[in-house]
Amino acid sequence: MVIPLKAPESGHHPSPMEIEKMEWKRQERWRRQEQLLTIASPILILALWEFLSRTALIDPRFFPPPTSIIRTFWELAASGVLFVHVGVSLTRILGGFLLGTIPGIILGLLMGMYRPLKAFFSPLLMALMPIPTLALMPLILIVFGIGELSKWVTIAGSVFFPVVINTAAGVANIDRAYLDVAKNYGANFRQFFLRIALPGAMPVMLEGVQMGQAIALLTIVAAEMIGANQGIGYLIWSSYKVFNFNPMYVGLILIAFFGFAFSLLLRWLGTKLVPWQ
Repeated sequence: MVIPLKAPESGHHPSPMEIEKMEWKRQERWRRQEQLLTIASPILILALWEFLSRTALIDPRFFPPPTSIIRTFWELAASGVLFVHVGVSLTRILGGFLLGTIPGIILGLLMGMYRPLKAFFSPLLMALMPIPTLALMPLILIVFGIGELSKWVTIAGSVFFPVVINTAAGVANIDRAYLDVAKNYGANFRQFFLRIALPGAMPVMLEGVQMGQAIALLTIVAAEMIGANQGIGYLIWSSYKVFNFNPMYVGLILIAFFGFAFSLLLRWLGTKLVPWQ
């Protein structure tokens, strides 16, 4: 008996282009879901906070409802008080950040390029880095006074160490082939510094700068709680002392916002400076 062969089932097999298009649509759906989840999580937390505070399941004196905090935010903004505190803090953060970052980058590059400098400075850095900058505040106030410079120096001291260490590590991780090429072509100090050391250390260096900006925000709040009469840290501390918690939460939200904004700004800057990463 002859068994007839089964005819091949007719069906459409997707082309590579169609498969790629379906995969792209799937990725887009997942990206939209991630965006929704990113937005949903803070909204759910705020809604829960509002409910618990309004129903007194948590003490509304210490945890006022978010709607009340938003109202306080607009009142402070309308009076102009909020912009004064924000402007003062941002000036201090920027000044202290640059004061700590620029010397940190230069010293880190030099330590990475020259082993004697690394041998000389490493013990000093390792000894001083564990000391919290705020613990040195009395000494900083004695040396630099109670003006703005002391707050800049406090922030700079916190930012300096992660920047210099990451920058030196970035130079140490540069591929040896680039160093040999520069040496063989007789690159001078300036060429080696600007074309080999700085670009090669940039990815790791930017990680140190990223850490530095986060530490700067932490430090400015603590520094403004001591010997300051303006700034976000002063707003938080002065509100706490009189148990007026709404302005305190406004200050905390501002710190969180600026931390997020600065992080996005540095990431964008990183894509421009090191597009190969």
